[in-house]
Amino acid sequence: MNPPDLSTRVADLVLANPVMTASGTAGHGLELDPFVGLAGLGAHVVKSLAAFEWPGNAAPRVHPAGDGMLNAIGLQGPGVTAWLRDDAPGLDAAGVRTVVSIWGRTVEDFGRAADLLADAPDSVIAVEVNLSCPNLEGRRGIFAHDATLSAEVIAATAGCGRPRWAKLSPNTDRVVDVASAVHDAGAAAVTLSNTLLGLVLDPLTRRPVLGAGGGGYSGRPIHAVAVRTVYDVRAALPALPIIGVGGVSTGWDAIELMLAGAGAIQVGTASFADPAAAARVRDELRRWCTEHDVAAVADLVGAAHRT
Repeated sequence: MNPPDLSTRVADLVLANPVMTASGTAGHGLELDPFVGLAGLGAHVVKSLAAFEWPGNAAPRVHPAGDGMLNAIGLQGPGVTAWLRDDAPGLDAAGVRTVVSIWGRTVEDFGRAADLLADAPDSVIAVEVNLSCPNLEGRRGIFAHDATLSAEVIAATAGCGRPRWAKLSPNTDRVVDVASAVHDAGAAAVTLSNTLLGLVLDPLTRRPVLGAGGGGYSGRPIHAVAVRTVYDVRAALPALPIIGVGGVSTGWDAIELMLAGAGAIQVGTASFADPAAAARVRDELRRWCTEHDVAAVADLVGAAHRT
């Protein structure tokens, strides 16, 4: 049998394989390249950037929580302008296909960040619009919990001149409505989904362990939530391209999200324990396809919905 075809499509973009890093877990530049070989992934999604430099939340900002992880980094970053100067050239020279994640406190902030990316290198193939981070201003006002506001943000980010992927939240029962609204507003795809809201208390102080109080819960325990979210959106909106993310640490985890309806997937928290996780997941996915006589990984997309 010939090696399986790992190429996949996210809207109009064709990726060499469906495995990407997840924003917030792989740095702003080439930090993981020695372990993964970023050019060998479908794409590399950099940590979220604003139109301005942002210091993030007070420490401590990361803590284990069972088999998962709680974080309240708070979107620390150098800003788009500094990233274009300091990190983008290295990624471009290394042949990495890059997706830039952007965030803002207001609709106008998102628009400014997107506009700054208009002159980014051609290796920046898409912009992921982070509508769903729970780690800003005490978790108030998550854009992805409001379909109208989310649509306004997507409309405001057209200036980047690239496909936009709306990263949505699992912390709402309106995710299908929000997904539909952002697609109508111009999002080429949706990324499903971000972290769950979580809280860990210290047994000595009897107070929250993180400096910001609560945070975003990620890792293997949320995988079933991610699969369900992808499955529900695919069932309701079968024409909407989806990127699946949440608790992916094996090739089967990736395949499960694709069967549920994702055209590509992202590896996040697993990279903290194993910096080579994204490459390993890609290789395990290829091996699974070979063992199960799957000629093309694209044939897996949405298969759980077919009778």
